Amino acid sequence: MEQRSPRLRWLVVWVVALVWMAAVLVRLTYLQLFCYSEYFAKAQRQQQRTFEISSKRGPIYDRKGHELAVSIPMDSCFGDPGEIKDAAMVARLLGPILNVPAEDLETKIRDAKTPVRLARKVAPETVQRVQDMNLRGVFFQKEYRRVYPQHELAAHALGYVNVDEKGLGGIELSLDSLIRGRPGRMMVMADGRRRRYDRSEAAADPGAGVILTIDQTIQFIAEKELSRAIAETRAKNGSVVVQDPNNGHLLAVANSPTFDPNDAGKFSVDVRMDRAVAAAYEPGSTFKMVTLSGALESGITNPREFIDCQMGSILVAGRLIHDHKPFGILSVRDVLAQSSDVGTIKIALRLGAPRLYEKIREFGMGQLTGIELPGENRGLFRPLENWTASSIGSIAIGQEVSVTPVQIISAISAIANGGTLYRPRIVEEIHGGALPGPRSGSEPQQVTDAKTAATLRDMMESVILEGTGKPARLDGYTAAGKSGTAQKIDPATGRYSRNQYVASFVGFAPVNTPVVTILVVLDSPVGLHYGGDVGGPVFKRVSEQVLAYLEVSDDVPAGQNIETAKNQRATRQPTPTSDANRARFQAAVGKQPSGSGSAPTVAFEDEDAVVVPDFSGQGLRSVMEACTSLGLVPAPIGSGVAVEQFPEAQARVQRGTRVTVRFGRAGEIVPVALRGEKN
Repeated sequence: MEQRSPRLRWLVVWVVALVWMAAVLVRLTYLQLFCYSEYFAKAQRQQQRTFEISSKRGPIYDRKGHELAVSIPMDSCFGDPGEIKDAAMVARLLGPILNVPAEDLETKIRDAKTPVRLARKVAPETVQRVQDMNLRGVFFQKEYRRVYPQHELAAHALGYVNVDEKGLGGIELSLDSLIRGRPGRMMVMADGRRRRYDRSEAAADPGAGVILTIDQTIQFIAEKELSRAIAETRAKNGSVVVQDPNNGHLLAVANSPTFDPNDAGKFSVDVRMDRAVAAAYEPGSTFKMVTLSGALESGITNPREFIDCQMGSILVAGRLIHDHKPFGILSVRDVLAQSSDVGTIKIALRLGAPRLYEKIREFGMGQLTGIELPGENRGLFRPLENWTASSIGSIAIGQEVSVTPVQIISAISAIANGGTLYRPRIVEEIHGGALPGPRSGSEPQQVTDAKTAATLRDMMESVILEGTGKPARLDGYTAAGKSGTAQKIDPATGRYSRNQYVASFVGFAPVNTPVVTILVVLDSPVGLHYGGDVGGPVFKRVSEQVLAYLEVSDDVPAGQNIETAKNQRATRQPTPTSDANRARFQAAVGKQPSGSGSAPTVAFEDEDAVVVPDFSGQGLRSVMEACTSLGLVPAPIGSGVAVEQFPEAQARVQRGTRVTVRFGRAGEIVPVALRGEKN
């Protein structure tokens, strides 16, 4: 057999080697150039695991810096499967301590390839017990837990968070992106046998701090008195809202029932709902303030005009509407004070649906206020073209329209402050972030003129002194308000219920220089259900405590009784507007008609009549001295020099008449044509 040449054998070896090397080179090139990303990702998944470390949520304070929500560091327990040799034993030991089933812990450890969280935010004593066991592969990592030190106080406004520190309600939800901050990262490195050999951390960025307009003490007063009212009236739920009428800041937002945000999961969704912004209701007679604002501003009526209330019933487009009790002849002032539906409807019919609709829209009804709280309800207010023939009668008295507490209190605050509607606000300042931008159209709006606002304030004071709001009369302070009693819709019939009501009372104090506006709403009180009877006392108790806390000086002399307060009011007699009720009017004032078709006139006694001076450009002291010398009651608004007044200069009035004077910069002096005359 012929021997092969050694050279040939070497050649074959070299060829095979070159082919093998080429194949390896091609494979390496393919892996490095085309599969690098895929295998690199696999290696990372096998060798390292990244944990998100919760950031420290920013604190929430009340307006005076008291902590309402804070985050405290807590230890979370982790297990490293690469170092735990006996997962079953570790699970049996840790289960009872961590209050987690041993089977669940064992499954977590066995299924994990890198460290796994065994328990979140455990108590310090639990941490110590686990550390004393000195278990290999078990360690702790700092995380944060949200705590509400005041528990139920302002719970609905604050909101709450879930186990991952994500906001789920209130300010915690609406400002979550600012309060939550940016989470940190922890990366654990492990070898092929899943043994941990390195760990690195990226610190979390804390969230922004938030200062609310809420005052902790005022909030406590509101919640305490609301709880008392719920217990006394056995109402299903209720709200008390306190607002600064001069800027729209909410000083308290109380709801009942309430909850503890430290353990929010134990409470139902209905309990956690913020009724002040999310629950709409028919306002009833408190809505008459909007109707009368339009009528007075339009000049179609005045507080001294007499209205025939037809003994308590009126037919509007085939619908018969009754008063809560029969009334005959009432002045417009008394229509409001006695809460006559018939009188209000007759005024609204003269105003007309288009003008009433526009005035209601101006006051913000049926629109979002833009408050910095989630879940706001815009209420219900139908477009004018969807009104029926009888809608004007219903809407004028607060039916066929629904509002939220923050909407109605903001509207009444506009009357209190001279006619400016402010967006209700609950966030005063954010540290480390910017305040949310205002919603379009949420800038302050002038919704009625200063003269009309002053007239309405005076009429609202008569509600408390002489009308349905007598239970709301304050000791030591003047106050103005309006009661409301609205029938609820019966779900079974779709009609108004005969025994289910929403009772409310809204008002402000003091009358001339309002500091607070307060709204009380009670849903379905048992027994007494009129707003003045059940809401008025709550308004009184909250007002007196809040005004004392704010160190507001008394504006009613000590010992002055209600009769004295009544006697200090202006008491000019009105003039009827139709021949049909002129005879009734004469009987009401005790005079005989002077002739067919002629309106009766009431003259002042000479010694009681004075002429109102022109205060334009005068300072506060001069105005006060002039009014005092003439026996007039000055009602100053603002500061600076007098720019507007009501009654007008040269008007002849009785001594004791209230004269409202608005002060401002000298360049703002209002021409005579603007002082009570319509263009």
